[in-house]
Amino acid sequence: MMSVDDSLAALQAENERLIALLEAHGIEWRPASGRPPSPNPSPATPTSRLSPTDKVALFQRLFRGRSDVYPLRWESSTTGKSGYSPACANEWRPGICQKPRIKCKECQHRQLLPLSDSVIYYHLAGKHTIGLYPLLEDDGCYLLAVDFDEEEWRDDIQAFARTCHELDVPVALEVSRSGQGAHAWIFFADKVPAREARHLGTALISHTCTRTRQLKLTSYDRLFPNQDTMPKGGFGNLIALPLQKQPRLNGSSIFVDDDLQPYPDQWAFLASVSTMVPHDIEPTILSALGEAHPLDVTFIGEEDLATPWQRSPRFPKQLHAGQMPSSLTVTLANLIYFEKSELPQTITNRLIRLAAFQNPEFYKAQALRLSVWNKPRVIGCAENYPLHIALPRGCLDAIQTLLQEHNVACECRDERQCSASICMRSQRQSG
Repeated sequence: MMSVDDSLAALQAENERLIALLEAHGIEWRPASGRPPSPNPSPATPTSRLSPTDKVALFQRLFRGRSDVYPLRWESSTTGKSGYSPACANEWRPGICQKPRIKCKECQHRQLLPLSDSVIYYHLAGKHTIGLYPLLEDDGCYLLAVDFDEEEWRDDIQAFARTCHELDVPVALEVSRSGQGAHAWIFFADKVPAREARHLGTALISHTCTRTRQLKLTSYDRLFPNQDTMPKGGFGNLIALPLQKQPRLNGSSIFVDDDLQPYPDQWAFLASVSTMVPHDIEPTILSALGEAHPLDVTFIGEEDLATPWQRSPRFPKQLHAGQMPSSLTVTLANLIYFEKSELPQTITNRLIRLAAFQNPEFYKAQALRLSVWNKPRVIGCAENYPLHIALPRGCLDAIQTLLQEHNVACECRDERQCSASICMRSQRQSG
């Protein structure tokens, strides 16, 4: 339950958001003081009413994570390499800092710096560039970010945004520092378990795949927080904070609309951003998943792993007969191929699930509170082609069982080829 102070802060933030929306659309409003509105509202009004202190406070209100430590970006002038490391008061101090001979996490003189208003101010002013550790020490978080950074990132993040709008999830889109990717930010009104936030992100991605008839979003990289629980001896994965000054001047690290066009007033937009109420997370996940989904295996949790005999059957519900074709053409070759034109989305989802399994390395690392970076929770073996989807041949028995359960005839075409030597050996054995 929110405290009185938190409730007051939430009301004040909502008041600021509504005022910013009014001013961003040129709508006159009368403050409580009774001062009449300007007869000719200026487009710069939403920004001009925010002092530097107000901007820092707004930034801090949305981008909340670890406050006792923050990652600072560095770049080598000799090698050109760059990265982030926890900000330390003793970094490179002669006689104290012994990098790179001693790693930071093993240094006895490590003195981590907290994330303060001045640190945020200098980030926005361009003096340095910082990131955020979104995963808190108690495995909670205040935000969720989805990273897109491959060739199709524009189409994928727009499709993801449409999913969010369809499910009434407030989302803010940011073009990343490189200009070759983007982040979708979802802010929560109060702290939520990272596991729930990540379930929400996975459900939204899965729903987007269903809407766009894709097996996966090719540009999707990862979620932040990247872990359900805090890794032992670490801070969890970091994410770079937006509105970095130099990239901002080049059209990157800024917020954009659904058409990926920059908002003319970044601060007016941030002031208008809504937050998601925690109790809306579970209903949204259920709405996103529907009755069945190709990636719902990702929602198997620690409780299910501890008592696997209590888990629900793989296919808990029968599909409606009207959703199923009377027959399917299945081509056996190096893989098992299905023609997309014959597949309704419901059966496509079920087929894809047959070729998806939990990654034991992910759960092993998570149980030991080690980093799960670059360890997918679920490994999907289905492949996507322009006219077909394909599953490994080892799924054939499960495919036939699925189709039989739903009275779908299976017309198999065997296109498998064997070499001459194998055929000759088979003939000799048969003779």
